Amino acid sequence: MKIFKKLFFSSNYIRLIVNVIISLVFFAVYVILFAPEIPAALIIAALYIAALIVVEVIYRLISKKTPVGAVDEISPLLSNITLDLMVKLYMPAIICDETDKIVWHNNALKNKLRLHESIYGRFLQSVCGHTSAEIAADTSESGLETAFDDNFYRIKGYVLSSQQKKYIITVWNDNTELNRAYQRLKDDDTIIGYIVIDNLDELLQFVQDKYRSASSDVSALLQIWANTEGGILKEFERDKFIFICSQTSLDKFIAERFDILDKIRDIRLGESSLPVTVSIGMANISGTLQVKERAAHAALEMALQRGGDQVVIKYDEDMDYIGGRTKGVQKRTKVKARVIANELIMLMSKSSNVLIMTHRFADFDAVGACAGIARMAFFCGAKINIVANTDDPNLAKCFKKLSRVPEYQSGGIFVNAADAQDLITSETLLVIVDVNNKDQFESADIADNAHSIVYIDHHRKAAEFKDTPIIQYIEPSASSTCELISIMLEQSIPAGLLHKEESEIMFAGILLDTMQFTRNTGVRTFSAVLYLRGEDADPVEAQALFNISVDDFMRETKFESNITTYKKFIAIAVNDSPGTPADRIAGAKVADKLLKIDNIIASFALCRIGDVINISARSSGTFNVQVIVEKLGGGGHYDSAATQVRNSSMADALTRLKNAIDEYIKETQE
Repeated sequence: MKIFKKLFFSSNYIRLIVNVIISLVFFAVYVILFAPEIPAALIIAALYIAALIVVEVIYRLISKKTPVGAVDEISPLLSNITLDLMVKLYMPAIICDETDKIVWHNNALKNKLRLHESIYGRFLQSVCGHTSAEIAADTSESGLETAFDDNFYRIKGYVLSSQQKKYIITVWNDNTELNRAYQRLKDDDTIIGYIVIDNLDELLQFVQDKYRSASSDVSALLQIWANTEGGILKEFERDKFIFICSQTSLDKFIAERFDILDKIRDIRLGESSLPVTVSIGMANISGTLQVKERAAHAALEMALQRGGDQVVIKYDEDMDYIGGRTKGVQKRTKVKARVIANELIMLMSKSSNVLIMTHRFADFDAVGACAGIARMAFFCGAKINIVANTDDPNLAKCFKKLSRVPEYQSGGIFVNAADAQDLITSETLLVIVDVNNKDQFESADIADNAHSIVYIDHHRKAAEFKDTPIIQYIEPSASSTCELISIMLEQSIPAGLLHKEESEIMFAGILLDTMQFTRNTGVRTFSAVLYLRGEDADPVEAQALFNISVDDFMRETKFESNITTYKKFIAIAVNDSPGTPADRIAGAKVADKLLKIDNIIASFALCRIGDVINISARSSGTFNVQVIVEKLGGGGHYDSAATQVRNSSMADALTRLKNAIDEYIKETQE
């Protein structure tokens, strides 16, 4: 039947031949049998027409299922054309079987891929990095990308069947020139940066006559650095430059860890050999030149707020930090503090209420900063609340002391995070002090819900703010947040308004962060202390806040019995027994004490509280512990920082800490 069907429908002339044969048969019968009778001829003619109709109907019914000449007739021709096309195709092509083995490829593949050995029988994945199934499943128009011998290809796959077997034909489209064009476009992309000499004004307070030569030396070094990579450097304001270069140049600068910082740091002023430092902000993002310029400016601000002497590179999603080896120089001027204070007072006066918040596990510097901002709000007549953990035993002395202040005696000033949420309105002003890392807030939800936010902090800025605050007063060169707020109070409210109890807690905050005035102090630090003394702060009463109980003393001994040295100049104390928040405070005190050991320039104290390993870090001022704990997700100051490692064993936390130390040392030595 199949043979008959094939023969019957293999030609467009079959119907004509059949019709002729049928006609001849009928007329032959007619002549032989029925010629004498005319009626019989009519009957024969009718039968003839009927037969033709039946044949035509049968033909059309069958031809709807199998079009005449559409497949079978052209199949041999298509097979020949397909084979010829695959062989002569200028694009590389490979045919694989169901097992991903290569069964055939054309000459173009052998020539373009410069194959020196046969690939028959090999798996396709060993040639292009993709299986035939992955290529066939790809639905993109261009196909999957692969690299071979420094060339780039896009591979498109097609599944075919032959003799009940499945084969995958992969066609390789050479994408090398397009990729190289994209790469050249990327390499030539314009990068915008800002550069500023960040400490020259402070240094020149000591060596006025050296200003011109120092500024000239820095400008010359920067110009040589820019010219080396074909960049453009223009000074648009005194000691401030705009820098334009290519992506290739930026990649080279990053690989060299911006060694221009070290070259400029070699410029020394005066007999004390104080180094000159610069801050650089670079924008490595997509967008218009205007967008890049704004991003570069934001990166520069970040570099300055982190203490200067570093490069901050702004990417589309995050930032990268390079440098930051030099400790910030203390500022003497109080102009910025006065401007910030006046602006903050105006905001407080316009707000329906003021919320003041600090970090979790608040210390004296945090509580003192809250008290100072609260006094400024009281002066404005604003309704205020301080968000704090009133159950923290480490702050009991502070709460007791503040309860003597008239404004605190009615109660209700201190609220927990849950109650503070109900106090937020569209006109609420949130002032966040002594912290700028959202992960360390007393309540991150409060910051998310507040519309107007002010930051006042002395810790290096860890990341960009999600929402731009109205005011961000971040001075890493300051000894403490209490120092900053003391200067603000001095410049904004009348003398005598700060109560004795408030001034003593602020005094204690400065004592804590300066280790009794032995670390990170400057002229402005003592000026702040002088102001607090003028507001009746008693140093003896402030020092009494540091007195500890026998239990606290025993907590510290647990650390001191397990101390090791690392790299011969780093002390690490560990308390792996289950602890309480009081152990975290004890760890911080132990980290301070470890710096008194000979040849120790940095210290770390680790303790476990629940499933969290708390790490307190301290430095003598020549080792940047803030950069180290940032690698572990923390933050802080150049010589005082902290972090938390969650869901980790003490051994794992120690390993991660040592790896971060090693990485920092390697970066500083490059």
